[in-house]
Amino acid sequence: MEILFKSFNEEAWRHKGRFYTIPAEVPFRSYQPRDLTVVPRPVNRPVEIWQAIASGKSIPFMVQHGIKGMVTMNGELVTRQVFNQFRDEAARAGRSLAPGEDLAWGGGLYLAPSLEEAIHRVRPYHDERYKWFAPFGFVRYADEHGRPWGTPGAPTGVPTIEEGVKQKAWLVGPASSVIQRIRELETEYPGLEQIILHWPEGMPADEWKTQLRLFARDVMAAFAPVAATA
Repeated sequence: MEILFKSFNEEAWRHKGRFYTIPAEVPFRSYQPRDLTVVPRPVNRPVEIWQAIASGKSIPFMVQHGIKGMVTMNGELVTRQVFNQFRDEAARAGRSLAPGEDLAWGGGLYLAPSLEEAIHRVRPYHDERYKWFAPFGFVRYADEHGRPWGTPGAPTGVPTIEEGVKQKAWLVGPASSVIQRIRELETEYPGLEQIILHWPEGMPADEWKTQLRLFARDVMAAFAPVAATA
């Protein structure tokens, strides 16, 4: 990350760290380079960087360097914990953020005329995802006490799509239900501006494109653009 920041922000730079020395200490065309440049450098700086948050360990570093966070496929309680931790860390760094600011929320999507039909159709893709995700402990759900799955006393194992819907990690059912859920997020996190629609692994591309078209037509239309304030 230090190398990345230098390449974005410095016209000429060098780096000597634990793993990398840049430029390498070897002659290049009979001379030893001292500095490097990135060409072309980004026109708009600082460069907006987004990073997935898989645990809370990376949040202090992200906040200190102005990196924004993506929280996807997490249960409602885990999402709330991560969002609150990000905001608290920002406050400790002297940055006052609205709930959800500098963050993106992501959930699985499947639109259908009824919740039952959506669950039936997305189940094969959901199960395929967690068949290989769950054994590694990557089920970001929590029990009623807020304990993440797999921690002492909390559930463990492969979740069902019904559990995912209960945990509010999935946007499934008719458009009206999806709109209602996004409205809930809008109310709880007034600073949230970014929504990620997570492709259910294994779903054919044509089916996913159909889902995106339905979302654009029936869900996005309910959210009018908000003019930026002066």
